[in-house]
Amino acid sequence: MRARPISPEQRARLRRAAAGAPRRPWTFWVLAILFGAYVLALYGPMLCIYVLSLQDIRGGLVFPMKGLSLHWFVDLFTQVRTGDVKGGFQRSISLALLVTVLTVVGSFLAGLAFRQRFKGDGVVFYLMIGSLVAPGLVLGIGIGLLFQYLGLPPSWYTSALGAHLSWTLPFGVLVMFAVMSRFDRSWEEAARDLGATRWQSIWLVVVPILAPGLLAVALFGFTLSYDEFARTLQTSGSLNTLPLEIWSMTLNVTSPSLYALGTVTTIASFLIIGMCLGGIALIQRRRARHNPSV
Repeated sequence: MRARPISPEQRARLRRAAAGAPRRPWTFWVLAILFGAYVLALYGPMLCIYVLSLQDIRGGLVFPMKGLSLHWFVDLFTQVRTGDVKGGFQRSISLALLVTVLTVVGSFLAGLAFRQRFKGDGVVFYLMIGSLVAPGLVLGIGIGLLFQYLGLPPSWYTSALGAHLSWTLPFGVLVMFAVMSRFDRSWEEAARDLGATRWQSIWLVVVPILAPGLLAVALFGFTLSYDEFARTLQTSGSLNTLPLEIWSMTLNVTSPSLYALGTVTTIASFLIIGMCLGGIALIQRRRARHNPSV
């Protein structure tokens, strides 16, 4: 259908209304400028690192750029002088995945346990979240000294694993408590009435309903473990994780390889985050398709 043209009287009325519309106060523009400056200060250094990592072999650590290539990304994984980047990356990914699984399982079981009160539940709860209060470096030193006292060699898959769980598990438990508070137990009771066992009702009813929350806990666990430095410094043993490898590179590497490493780790983090968010969106879309009223 063709739109009806606006008459001159209507156009004049609209012009008078626009002229009399209230203007934005000066405080709005001040806040907009402050917010723009904040965003620039927050993401400006990161953008500079990403850009400088794309220089050619003549490039340095500062502007102006010299050429454009992927030389420093190739150099990052081929040159020995840059450190054990490949090994550190593999160890960080493996440790983060292991921490993620244990965090999801532990948080889910804690959420099931705390759905009803039991004797000593307050003590157990504060013991779980007490590690959030302790400084990470102090906690890591304590775990390292404990392993030394017991005569056990610290490593990234034993002592560092425990140190990371002291950081990720409390966050996962708190998130799971919030998710469990919105869970309607009548669905679980309906499954039990239909003949499902306790484990069947948990696996076939509770877990699918809480899947987005479990993915959120997994995202917390992975991201917190992947870039953890303080709790890993004294507990990783002789093999560095990626944050420790980056820290050691800052002491002896003076080339854009360091910037290339920062770019690679950022891309990996965004890929993991995107996969988790995509999984949550896919679950919500499937639920909406099967139940349009949701």
